[in-house]
Amino acid sequence: MKKNIYSILRGKFLVSDDSFKNWRIIIFISVLAIIMIASSHSADQKVYEIAKLKNEAKEYRSAFVDGRSKLMRLKMESSIIKKVAEKGIKISEIPPKKITVKSQN
Repeated sequence: MKKNIYSILRGKFLVSDDSFKNWRIIIFISVLAIIMIASSHSADQKVYEIAKLKNEAKEYRSAFVDGRSKLMRLKMESSIIKKVAEKGIKISEIPPKKITVKSQN
């Protein structure tokens, strides 16, 4: 038992006559480890990208709501009256009359 542990620590399994199968397993495990690390980095990068896009979407939604509220304030009759009053136009005191056209059939 002590001899086996000592031979493993010295690396005799890598230089012995049947070491080719040991090297294949070591290389295979190394390639799998590299693939796993690359996959993990790729997943982390995608998570950061998703978080960035969510924040960007929140900012755009906020800008949209802000723009919509400004538009609602601009469309109010009181704000239109103030803007038109600056140009010297006043509101008519006489209500508009409806014009009806009768067809001649």
